[in-house]
Amino acid sequence: MSEQDLTENNLPGLTIGISGPARRRVAQQLISFGLRLQGVRPYYIRPGTRVDVSMLDGLVLSGGTHVHPERYGQEPQVSAHYDKARDKTDFQLLEQAESVGIPVLGICRGAQFINIFHGGSLCQNVTPLRVNTRHRPLLLPMQTVRLVKSSRLGKLMRAPVIGANRIHSQAIKRLGKNLQVTAVDNDLFVQAIESTRGQWLMGLQWHPEYLLYHSGHRRIFSEFVQAALSFKLARLEPAS
Repeated sequence: MSEQDLTENNLPGLTIGISGPARRRVAQQLISFGLRLQGVRPYYIRPGTRVDVSMLDGLVLSGGTHVHPERYGQEPQVSAHYDKARDKTDFQLLEQAESVGIPVLGICRGAQFINIFHGGSLCQNVTPLRVNTRHRPLLLPMQTVRLVKSSRLGKLMRAPVIGANRIHSQAIKRLGKNLQVTAVDNDLFVQAIESTRGQWLMGLQWHPEYLLYHSGHRRIFSEFVQAALSFKLARLEPAS
């Protein structure tokens, strides 16, 4: 079945923005693929692009470079590449998305940015703080993640403990306002957050786009797309 058939038969007109670096990389391509599997028309957003978020049905803040620490009142403590143009674009996108209320999915850097946007902070280097886990990149789901059963994530993953990958070297430190922790790893570093105010807003520290062969991680995209569809239909309903 072609991508066009998927869109026309399942979710015609559903458009989800994917915010990412100037050069679209494998992670962003896989996110796009994961959304297309759900019948979505992805719209890629590069740093500096002006977007009317009210025209979107959902927003993905993808992974990438570290968020500059000035965003949470710190100086850089590690040697890293920063992209201030992307920080600015993501802030504007998230500000609009929360104002409109469209569903938001943050992945790795995206989850961290959601936390910073809400007034939280990051641990700039988790490597020396690990006790129960070794710090090494894992594309396979070999990291143990414990979920809050009653959370949106816990319900859709259908298990209290899951396997996930790990590519990050930073993590959420001080939790932002109106957010709740919904998953942690074996060192109790935050692995997922959700909004406490009703909006479908989820941040994942791991990369589900690399795990699309796993039904549980595909359900994250499916749940997100269904939330976007419900939001779109609600906006299309005539006012009573």
